[in-house]
Amino acid sequence: MEKKETNAKTENENKNGNVNVNRCFSCADCAVMNCAKRNSVYPKFCPTAELTQEEIEEISQLYIKNRQNHKVAVAAAEIEGEFYGKYTRVEEIVEFAKRIGAKKIGIATCIGLLEESKIFAQILRLNGFEVYGVSCKAGSVNKTHIGVDEKYTCVTGPVMCNPILQAKQLNKEKVDLNVIVGLCVGHDSLFIKYAKGLTTTLITKDRVLGHNPVAALYQSRAYYKKLLLAPVGEEIDYSKIPVGNISK
Repeated sequence: MEKKETNAKTENENKNGNVNVNRCFSCADCAVMNCAKRNSVYPKFCPTAELTQEEIEEISQLYIKNRQNHKVAVAAAEIEGEFYGKYTRVEEIVEFAKRIGAKKIGIATCIGLLEESKIFAQILRLNGFEVYGVSCKAGSVNKTHIGVDEKYTCVTGPVMCNPILQAKQLNKEKVDLNVIVGLCVGHDSLFIKYAKGLTTTLITKDRVLGHNPVAALYQSRAYYKKLLLAPVGEEIDYSKIPVGNISK
């Protein structure tokens, strides 16, 4: 693998030539994408350029020698190639489950998306799968029992979301594939931490944007420009922003 560097200004310097010691550059800052296109050069901070061929091959062997890794990686690549731009995520999950030989699907659902989970379960059963779902409120434990201040229960109610119980219940049911349906930020993390089986996501919760969180990024130069003007939660003084820099 050829290692090349760009001739651009050193990545740790800003436009004024000052060293920015607090910024760590990574793929999130890349505009080249040479790892996929192979028609340019790698930036100095590119992890691909830093890797040795031995390190890359060590990772490749994890896909080749581990039976589950191989089955999952091949199925995912086949579905991407065969149904690119043709299948919805619902259809892709059904196809993926078939190709990895899954028989029983577990649904870890937000109780607020129970109707959507019912429809998804119906689709799964139509495709020959056994389905077992667990709601986030299973166990009916009070939030205050684990130390949540009562003031945070006024809007959403006293019963806590219980992703660890969801995971353990689906582990007990020995499902072949877990599907997350709208678990809260953080609760999804705990579910993944305690789930023993493979896990994928059907719905990512966003109560403001109709469970389409990427819409905030699509509109970050327009209606959600506030995300780029100040840290989340801070007030923005729009009077100090030049006219024309705020979309109407």
